[in-house]
Amino acid sequence: MKKILCLVLVSMLWAPLSVHAATVGIITGLSGTVQSRDKSGLPYKPLRKGAVISQANWIKTGANGWVELTLNDKSKFTLSNNTEFEVTSFLLTKNRREGSFSLAQGKLRASVVKFGGRQSGMTVRSGTAVAGIKGTEFLMLSQGQANVFFGNEGKVGVAGDATGQQQPLTAGTMTQNTRGITPVDPLKVEAGTPIAEAKDLFDKVTAAEPPAEWTDSGRIADIIARWNINYGHYLADSGKYQDALHVFQIALDLTKLEAVRADAHMERGAVYARFLSNPELALAEYLLVLEEYPGLAQAETALLNTAQTLVELGFIEQARVRFEQYLKLYPQGKHRSSAETLLQNLGK
Repeated sequence: MKKILCLVLVSMLWAPLSVHAATVGIITGLSGTVQSRDKSGLPYKPLRKGAVISQANWIKTGANGWVELTLNDKSKFTLSNNTEFEVTSFLLTKNRREGSFSLAQGKLRASVVKFGGRQSGMTVRSGTAVAGIKGTEFLMLSQGQANVFFGNEGKVGVAGDATGQQQPLTAGTMTQNTRGITPVDPLKVEAGTPIAEAKDLFDKVTAAEPPAEWTDSGRIADIIARWNINYGHYLADSGKYQDALHVFQIALDLTKLEAVRADAHMERGAVYARFLSNPELALAEYLLVLEEYPGLAQAETALLNTAQTLVELGFIEQARVRFEQYLKLYPQGKHRSSAETLLQNLGK
């Protein structure tokens, strides 16, 4: 009986310590619609300022939601609107700090305090990227399979997965990736560029106070996607063909803007056709434009390129059909002369 009583007393003494050990931090700022759940698979419930956050908890912001989570070590995560975030694990002792966090989607600012030379390992993951951090501040956007990172302070190691090659993200630079591929080489964020505009918007929606309006928040990914078309073109002209293909794919994964997506497919097709001698993959990109964006201006060039690529592959009759289709759809088209000449050459 005494043994049983001792066990009960010991368990009662340890119970509060276990709860405390699982506690990660507290909600120190909140605006708009913000919800949380105890673990994956459970329904979300409204979250309030001052709420305690523990391991395995999820936080989700609505279209006008903004929230600040302050960890036990005074580090902060600020989540913008339309963001879903998981505190996977967090351990803090006198000499050791380990934390793992997951950004399922959305935008965050991570402000991680330095740990004075003691053992520290903190990571923020999405489904297709991982950032290893110590004492630093950075911005992270995860949209679909694409990820964009901006460095504000310190240094972050960014990779496509936990075992992949890391890119060093430092203050005033950005990097990006998609589909678990190694991120592109970091670039300096130059004032007056579209990337600087995107970063400025990103800073505002993850600042210490939420913005009055959220309309600009959704523009960040679109601005970067549009900029990627020019950047990918530059990479291709510089001989970095795989990097160019990667950047064009990031643009596709970042945005739903049809014109930008059509441009990305056309640019990918050009890289395959002009530089990589792969007409099959070039044809696939052109056909995607014809199928998904037949009403856009890019479809005209995609149709001519399709016919030319079919000739290169030896599918003469199919090419003839495509040239005739071009002349019918675009009687005054900018490629009419080329289409007529190439069609006549098929007869010879």
